[in-house]
Amino acid sequence: MKKFVALFLLVVVVGAVALVLPKGEDYDYLRIHIRANSNSAVDQNVKYEIKDKIVEYLTPYLCNVLSKQQAIEIITAQNNNLINICKNTLRLNGFSYSVNIKIANEYFPTRTYANTTLESGYYDAVIVELGEAVGDNWWCVMYPPLCFVNKNENDIQIKYKSKIVEWFKAIFGL
Repeated sequence: MKKFVALFLLVVVVGAVALVLPKGEDYDYLRIHIRANSNSAVDQNVKYEIKDKIVEYLTPYLCNVLSKQQAIEIITAQNNNLINICKNTLRLNGFSYSVNIKIANEYFPTRTYANTTLESGYYDAVIVELGEAVGDNWWCVMYPPLCFVNKNENDIQIKYKSKIVEWFKAIFGL
């Protein structure tokens, strides 16, 4: 009987939580979105070069962050350095167009990264706009660091917790 009551309460709690949670507007993820100047091959190539340089630069800063807010604070503190990295990469490739980096809440389609699927919806994101920013883009997740992990450290693992699962395990002794 105790298990039945616990299961009933679990269903009620899950249903109540589903009703009050925001629908696709407040995820605890920080994404990155790099928008190329255009779809020309050279603009797309430089976009990927900039992506590689940003990932390389930010990995030591982001691989051990503990919250989305901490990641945002790091990005904000590094904003001028990131702009300089982008401008230098563009200049070395013969481009003189502008770079804009901002943090905004924008819509993203559903995307799967390894074992993690992020549903479509509005997410906070670091937006890197190259030139006109009308070309195909690249995006990934900065927090948790799905794209920004130290590839030399095999022991980094992202762990997700659920209060409901913890509560369920406590009740049933799992």
